[in-house]
Amino acid sequence: MKYPARLLSSREEIAAAFRPHWMALVLPALISLLSVAAIIAVALSVEAPEVWYALAGILVIWLLVALPRWIAWWFTHYVVTNERLIVRRGFVARQGKEIPLEVINDVAFSQTVIERLLRSGDLLIESAGEQGQSRYSDIPDPERVQALIYRRREARMLGLQGKQTAIEQLDMLAKLHRDGVLTDEELEAKKQKLLGDI
Repeated sequence: MKYPARLLSSREEIAAAFRPHWMALVLPALISLLSVAAIIAVALSVEAPEVWYALAGILVIWLLVALPRWIAWWFTHYVVTNERLIVRRGFVARQGKEIPLEVINDVAFSQTVIERLLRSGDLLIESAGEQGQSRYSDIPDPERVQALIYRRREARMLGLQGKQTAIEQLDMLAKLHRDGVLTDEELEAKKQKLLGDI
């Protein structure tokens, strides 16, 4: 699964991209197997024309119960980049959420015993902003994803601190220019050198 490059910013790089854990497919797979078994049983034991009504009923149940779960799994994408966490869901009606790494305050994971054996679990992400907490279920290897988000967040914060320092330096140069310490040419030369280093 490849996240479209056109949706990334110019310096953004993908660190990880994944769908929910395959465990989310266990129930729809079980429903699908039961539906196939029911279709075979009905085809062998029910006479026409009632057989067609029974088969249609089984198919409708499968379409309403199992198919939406398959579609939800296939069209749910999690992407961690060097700038943000991206979640996209939906087939016809789409929804997405993006959390900039610098506003993430905490990432917690939880696993039941079975989830730990299957390397699945939940992530709870706390971030500054209106929504506060976001819970994501059926994350493959949530401990690894948690560590990845923390590492990327740390690198992002260090990068932003460097940019903040450059902005502060530009402010200082502007002040020196206003005070007459730097000429127009000196100011322009120092700005070009500073912006070239970023």
